[in-house]
Amino acid sequence: MNNKLKIAIIGSGSTYTPELIEGMIKRKDALPIEELVLMDIDERKLHIVGSLCQRMIQASGMPCKVVMTQDLDEALKDASFVLSQIRVGKLPARVLDETIPLKYDLIGQETCGIGGFFKAMRTIPVMLHIAERMKELCPDAWLINFSNPAGIITEALLNHSDVKMLGLCNVPYNMFKSIRETLQLDHPSFTYVGLNHLSWITSIEQDGKDYVKTALEMGLNSETMKNIPSSGFSKEVIQMVGAIPSSYMEYYYYNKKKLNLLKEAELTRGEKCMQIEEELLGIYEDSELHSKPELLSTRGGANYSEVAISLVDAIYNDKQEVHVVNLLNNGALDFMEDSDAVEVCAVIGKDGAKPIKVNDFGNRHIIDYMRMVKAYERETVAAAVSGSEDAAMRAMLMNPLVGDYNAAYQCFQELKEAHKEYLPQFFANEK
Repeated sequence: MNNKLKIAIIGSGSTYTPELIEGMIKRKDALPIEELVLMDIDERKLHIVGSLCQRMIQASGMPCKVVMTQDLDEALKDASFVLSQIRVGKLPARVLDETIPLKYDLIGQETCGIGGFFKAMRTIPVMLHIAERMKELCPDAWLINFSNPAGIITEALLNHSDVKMLGLCNVPYNMFKSIRETLQLDHPSFTYVGLNHLSWITSIEQDGKDYVKTALEMGLNSETMKNIPSSGFSKEVIQMVGAIPSSYMEYYYYNKKKLNLLKEAELTRGEKCMQIEEELLGIYEDSELHSKPELLSTRGGANYSEVAISLVDAIYNDKQEVHVVNLLNNGALDFMEDSDAVEVCAVIGKDGAKPIKVNDFGNRHIIDYMRMVKAYERETVAAAVSGSEDAAMRAMLMNPLVGDYNAAYQCFQELKEAHKEYLPQFFANEK
């Protein structure tokens, strides 16, 4: 890594970006950032959000040059870290992912089911392009990705490019935080097993005692994410699973209930996000504002600056800290392939992440569920890379939220047409 610390944020028109800047300011002594490049293809959002970020950095006294650009290559050149938070097709594409599946009695959601599948189809080709440009312009840089679906993107990039990357999600951090508070533990260590948005906590240890039994007897739910309407898990479900599921598991365990809630909702989550985003952009435009506004916490990204910037800090300063990341399994879970992207605890230092091996894992339900959904993820990556509709349909049949061929096929065709401009791989033969 070159000595000058340059961080590039790709997708920095996101209203979440001030969270990241707040994290950088908090760690300014540990991370002597000399140059911060904010890159986005949306000129209006780049200017509004970027100007607030500039004011925040100036107010903090950080001696850091801030550059705003719409040029990917300019952002990447000689970067030490590239933080990626892109949304191909922006929020209107998300709304299509959420609404079209409902016509076919399928869950429409940003990362789960056929909606999440199409987000992957749009995002993977763009992420592979970013990885390719990084190889030329900043070959030693680390790519930290929190664009969704984070696990599937990790699966694609680590198997189809040679970029150094880690996938990141704020779900584990929020789960750990809420469990620590509920059980009043000050330094527990957790065993966290799963794929991104398909995960469980299977042990909670402190001072030689495992509190997971207590948690299961209580029917303890971890904190739900703000961006998913949640009613929590019953005690019976938690005891049946034998672990504490992340809130995204509600889509799998309460499929019908979730589908009905989505159908009854007046607005989709994407439509609500569009409203919150416009409100935030209005607030950000105030030239007197030098800090992150409170309204930002109503979006689903709570604590993600903490997660992202502490990960950069751990790599840059070789801290050998434990973080939950998405990375290749490489023996961490002996029931998964080495080349499978998994979401597990890993030790983070200057060489990246070393997954912590989970020994004698015996929860059959989790093993079988992870293998089934990983089969879906592998086929999804194959479809995204090749544009094969057969791979897409095989993926749909492996996904527990889809499963039905006719519904999947019709919904696939409609979503494919709706997102045509962002799916070159499926329209390669058209002149």
